[in-house]
Order: sequence, then C-alpha cells, then structure tokens
Amino acid sequence: MHRAYFIAASLLILFITNACSSLYMPNVPNTPMLSQKGELNAAVHTSLKGNISVNSAYAASEHFGIILNGSVMNNNRPKKEFTHNLIETGAGYFTSFGTNNNRILEFYAGFGKGNSERVDYENTSAGLVTEDRQEVNYGKKFFQVNYSSKKKKDLKLFGARFPLNYGTALRISHVKMNKFMRNNIEQVKEDNIFLEPVFFTRMAISNAVQIQYTSGSNFGLKNRKFLTAGNSVFSLGLVIGVGGRDLSAKD
Repeated sequence: MHRAYFIAASLLILFITNACSSLYMPNVPNTPMLSQKGELNAAVHTSLKGNISVNSAYAASEHFGIILNGSVMNNNRPKKEFTHNLIETGAGYFTSFGTNNNRILEFYAGFGKGNSERVDYENTSAGLVTEDRQEVNYGKKFFQVNYSSKKKKDLKLFGARFPLNYGTALRISHVKMNKFMRNNIEQVKEDNIFLEPVFFTRMAISNAVQIQYTSGSNFGLKNRKFLTAGNSVFSLGLVIGVGGRDLSAKD
C-alpha cells in the first residue's frame, strides 16, 4: 500500500512543479552504484516532456569514481518551444557496507555548463508571431550523495522473477547565468541553489541490464523569476553495468 502512496505523491509533485516555468531543466542525477575498480556504468533516461539524460561512470580505483553526464531536450508545441542542452563531469568516493556489503554510499562533486531557450508564440491574423524569447547560457556546480541497496527483492511478472534494487540521491546544484537575453535585449543575470532529491527503483532483466524508474523534484533556495524550481525529475531509463562485484546476497 505504501508503494501506491509513493507513486501518487510522485505524480502530484510532477504536476505541481511543472505548473511553473523555469529556464533550468534538471537532468537525472547519476547513480551508478559502483562497487569495485574497473566497473563501467552507462544509463539513458527520458522524461514525459522529452528531456533525455545520458549518464556514465567509471571506477578508476577501489573507491574513486569518475562521472560524465549530459542531457538534451527539444520540446515543440503549437504555441511554445523549449530547448535545453547540458553537459557536466565530476568525481568522487564510493564504498559498500552492510552485513553482505550490498549497500552502497557514493559522494560526487562536479561542474558543467548548459543553455536553454524558451519561445512563446501569439496567434494573430497573420499567423503565429514571436511574443517572448528567452535565451540563457549558464554554469553549474553540484555536490550529491547517493545511497542505494543491492539487496534484492523479486518482482513476479509473466511467470518470471525480476530482482529489484532501490536507492535515493540528494543533489545540491548552484546554477549561475553567464548570459541572459530576452527578445534580443540583455537582461540582469540570475543564480539559484537547488536541492534535488530523487528516488529510484531498478528492475534487473539480466546481470548487466536494468530498467530504472526515477521520481523526484527540485527546490530553489532563492526567490528568482527565471531560474526557478519549475521542473521535476520523473523518468524511465535503461542502465547497463559491467565489471561490478556480485552484491546480490540478502541480509
């Protein structure tokens, strides 16, 4: 029953946060669940709005990981367009613990850059004309903490059993405009600090491939007009991992 409440709350967050407009579109935080040196992890996620996030990670040593993330979006509607591009990189520490070492704690910090453009159109007798155009380039710094468990519970589906893993991540992002144009006129630049908690569930369809459902939101700590917390994280993705230790033993 609590699972149903969780999904309902996620949907409510999605609709509430998407009711606002923001020039910052958060990507899906990278949660690779690294466990040993040489492990590789890659993932691609897509949201209902069409924001595609691509994440990758590599364990360079037994406790040091490197991440590279990117996202892109091109949402065209009859009277509104929104495009977005972001690339970021980072590094951090990971470790496993618990009775069977099947819980993973990760810390990552990094930086990136991105750009967004929003165009609103007005329907006139001469057709659609541009009513408002907002263009922004920004820099981003982030720090995040990931906690996940490879203690597996099984989902019975179509007569087969699919192991489930769960996790959460809290990312703190500082986003600062480098350039902001509105209708070709330079505007006062903004910045904001976002708290971005997410929760994810992974269903393993093989030893290397998992399907991931992610839900979460972002909260702006500063009162801003354009860099607001107006977009949530709600996506479905595919995760591929190779070279990791077998952490599937149950406590």
